[in-house]
Amino acid sequence: MRTRDHEEIAPFVNLADITEIELVILTRLREVTMGEHRSRSRGSGFDFTGLRGWQAGDRLASIDWAQSSLTGFSPLIIREFEQPSTATVIAIADLLPSTRCGVQGVPIAAAIARAIATIGMSSVFFQDPFGLVTFDGGFLHLAALRPLTGKSHVVHCLDAYQYQRGLQSVRRSGSISTSLGGFVRRQTMLPVVSDFLFDDAGAVLKELSLLNGTHDVFIVLIDSAFAFDLPGVSAGWVEIADVETGRACTISRRAYEDLAGRARRWQQDVRRTAKDLALDVVTIDLDHTRSDIALGEFVVERRLRKTKN
Repeated sequence: MRTRDHEEIAPFVNLADITEIELVILTRLREVTMGEHRSRSRGSGFDFTGLRGWQAGDRLASIDWAQSSLTGFSPLIIREFEQPSTATVIAIADLLPSTRCGVQGVPIAAAIARAIATIGMSSVFFQDPFGLVTFDGGFLHLAALRPLTGKSHVVHCLDAYQYQRGLQSVRRSGSISTSLGGFVRRQTMLPVVSDFLFDDAGAVLKELSLLNGTHDVFIVLIDSAFAFDLPGVSAGWVEIADVETGRACTISRRAYEDLAGRARRWQQDVRRTAKDLALDVVTIDLDHTRSDIALGEFVVERRLRKTKN
């Protein structure tokens, strides 16, 4: 996320992209939230939690001018509150090696990172705490950043996802739903961001549906068929390798040309399975403007809708 002279790999989402996403959210979501609207979370007032120095993304209304004058306004002092009506958001993001693959310099992980940024900036709009959990194949290794408020923490989460650093290991205890439920201490919105192109996708969705009984779980499905739109070949047989297992196999040219179609059919099955398990799905593709608006409005609708007990 930050500019580094020694950094060879460009970030999937940079600060300019985050600013673009923020402007889209501010423009679209203000229209949604103006006037009377339905409230998803209930609570009254704010609980004062402490003071801290100003960080990029903090609102002017949160500055404690009296305390700031004691420090000569360097730094400005921010009063932090915990609002009982806030809704904690933790993005659960796919970190499998296959997400680092793509075509024409665009990896699948770039779409995942942009989805994380969109969800995170939507949380900033509502002053909701935002956190991150990453997973690998089979959810064997989980790593996380605890939820905090502010734009700077969203940037920190993106940096952690893109460069795979600064994350704390999450103990795996039993099933996927048990492990995630043990990490998430309060009722939380849990968007799961992945292309679900792994063998046990159905079993993972079942586990997530169990977690949905306590938390608000929904699927952000990354349309990754673009990564399989490969250039044509003249050979009748093509050798391909699995980046995650290292296994190689030889397939026919017809099967090679149908890889993108197989990915689309697989993801269509994922949508049907999720629907059968009462999990909502929003699909994200490479159209940034359309995807940012669609995902932002989807998140805010879930944030604002009234929970019927």
